[in-house]
Amino acid sequence: MQDIRNYYELLGVKRDASADDIKQSFRRLARKYHPDLNPGDKTAEDKFKAISEAYEVLSDRSKRSQYDKFAGFWRKNRPRATPNNNPPRDRSNDEDEFSDDFNTFIDRLLGRKKESNNGNNSTDWAARSDAQSARNSRPNERRNSRESGSPDRNSAPESQPLLRPKNLEAELTLPLEKAYLGGRERITIQEDGRSLEVDMPPGMIPGQKIRLRGQGIAGGDLYLKINVSPHQFFRLEGVNVYCQLPVTPAEAVLGGFVEVPTLDGLVKISLPQSIISGQKLRLAGKGFPSEDGRRGDQLLEIQIVVPKNLLPAERELYEKLREIESFNPRLDLTIN
Repeated sequence: MQDIRNYYELLGVKRDASADDIKQSFRRLARKYHPDLNPGDKTAEDKFKAISEAYEVLSDRSKRSQYDKFAGFWRKNRPRATPNNNPPRDRSNDEDEFSDDFNTFIDRLLGRKKESNNGNNSTDWAARSDAQSARNSRPNERRNSRESGSPDRNSAPESQPLLRPKNLEAELTLPLEKAYLGGRERITIQEDGRSLEVDMPPGMIPGQKIRLRGQGIAGGDLYLKINVSPHQFFRLEGVNVYCQLPVTPAEAVLGGFVEVPTLDGLVKISLPQSIISGQKLRLAGKGFPSEDGRRGDQLLEIQIVVPKNLLPAERELYEKLREIESFNPRLDLTIN
């Protein structure tokens, strides 16, 4: 029985890792090994393919369960050396669902077509075989045509001009969250109508171009320009994320802890006392990942928001505050 690939070890997580742990580990490794961030590095490309396959299995509850069952069965039943050259035990009654080797099991689990020995898809191989057979039959057809005296409609030279490789450009608009997380995305090439599934790297910014090797015309490349659609709360400024943070008058005066949305979820920050509208705070490392692997920051612009509808008790407190407050923001206003 063939050794299996340890997907948990590939992603650097424990077997009881949560879905969030698996996602975060994959995002970290994808930023490190994505081919477009490591051009010409075959080792990084192979590593990215391996972790992508691992994530595709472990991120799906059903596929992960089947993988765990297969792995457990394999560990229990893998061939071991037996003393005195005794033959291994008969496993003729093993479960049929685990009779495949590991690669066949994964191909079936992920719905992939079986590939031929030369690495080409079997469907493509069959198509090439049919085409070759058709080409081989043409000389006989022409010879029979000439012997019968019929005109040969295929008397033109057999060789057709080959298409020259041509690069293509396309645009892809993503929601901000998708641009941050990356992942698999389906695109349609308008020029020839093809549909492709692409593994996008995390941390894509507007204007960035992703090179897809060999996906142009006749072996050319496809350059995919990234656009990021507007977000209701965040705005990208390079790798930094900008947003406005509304606070109440009491929070602005007294300070204290408030929750702030970030790309990674809510975080609690401490507001300084006597903060003013327009003042900016910085959350280090809460922006988009940059090319060197570091993350940008999240910039918060304070907005003091006045309530429109007050409860009677709140209105009473505001009225008492107005009676006793000593602060006069118009004290320095003068008319020359």
